[in-house]
Amino acid sequence: MIKERMYICIDLKSFYASVECADRGLDPLTTKLVVADPERTQKTICLAISPAMKKLGIKNRCRVFEIPENLEYIMAPPRMQRYIDVSADIYAIYLKYIAKEDIHVYSIDEVFMDVTDYLGMYQMTAAELAARIMEDVLKHTGITATCGIGTNMYLAKVALDISAKHIKGNTAFLNEEIYQKTLWNHKPITDFWRVGAGIAKRLERHGIYTMKDIAMAKEEVLYALIGVDAELLIDHAWGREPTTIAEIKAYKPKHNSLTSGQVLGCESTHEEGLLIVKEMADLLCLDLVDKGLVTDSISLQIGFENRLELPMARGTTTLPITTSSAKTMLPYVEQLYERIIPKNMGIRRVNMSFNNVIDEAYQQYDLFIDPAELERERKMQRAMIDIKKKFGKNAILKGMNLEEGATTIERNRQIGGHKSGQ
Repeated sequence: MIKERMYICIDLKSFYASVECADRGLDPLTTKLVVADPERTQKTICLAISPAMKKLGIKNRCRVFEIPENLEYIMAPPRMQRYIDVSADIYAIYLKYIAKEDIHVYSIDEVFMDVTDYLGMYQMTAAELAARIMEDVLKHTGITATCGIGTNMYLAKVALDISAKHIKGNTAFLNEEIYQKTLWNHKPITDFWRVGAGIAKRLERHGIYTMKDIAMAKEEVLYALIGVDAELLIDHAWGREPTTIAEIKAYKPKHNSLTSGQVLGCESTHEEGLLIVKEMADLLCLDLVDKGLVTDSISLQIGFENRLELPMARGTTTLPITTSSAKTMLPYVEQLYERIIPKNMGIRRVNMSFNNVIDEAYQQYDLFIDPAELERERKMQRAMIDIKKKFGKNAILKGMNLEEGATTIERNRQIGGHKSGQ
């Protein structure tokens, strides 16, 4: 008989806000606090709000202007490096109980653990082990956690997202039978993992509103609606998930890419947008060199300011060779930008990808490229990387980084688009 597996999914409650409260010696469950940058406009999104704010009906990830004006609360500027450090400390606590091979880090504040082979050793149930781990986290960091337990990763996640919030002790358990009995008719369907608003709308047009509706629907209808992802949705409707943490750890994608993206603080002109794109390409080239990779494909996606008729433009260009040379790539980046971006559009979002990245051992040359010149550039790039690692990202810059409208200097002071707090 196949041994039933047991997974736990732990989420750190209102993580950024809880860190800020803990550092101030405050209780996040009773303190009204939001994490948002006061230097940005009232439209800026709150990265997190404390549980006390949520109890007042304020939505997580709200904008500052949506908070009632008469409400007194603490506004804490983001400190991304601090959150990363605390997350690492908490991961070290997890490692006291579970080997890293059985932990899948889902995000900075959420992990999955396969605890199947630990319950006998600790002589505990999954709920008891989860409680022990969460108590340890609270004791050492002051941060409260919530936990979902399931017989597969999907059920553990759903137990966390939907059930645990309404149970004393912040821990809930689901197997397929309990899932079908208690959550098959749960609404809205978007509460379930990986069901977004777009999929929900398509399903609604065919009278499908719940997971039970999906389970009872004809498969050909679902495949026609959402394509190959219907297979995953059908499995989840029944509470099934065959993927294990071991399989996630062993997974190797067929294609790899490097990406960079930013939301601009204000609307940028066509010329400023081109400068920003060139800066991003230059930094991605350094990233290629640092990782020993090369590419022959560049994708660009630009979002515009309040243009319903053309909210976004995207395009891809292919280079004749594989390379990590900024000197080689920048002309192609500029040509791609000019080809897909109208001159009269205000730019607010920029995303760039280097596609199909491979080991630099497979770098290609053509008759028009001097290998010696490429090697000189690569040595210069490596020197820049070494200086940045030793003295900081802004220790060495290029002339374009100092031009009006450039964003690299400010971005180098950030983590994930927000202040590092260092």
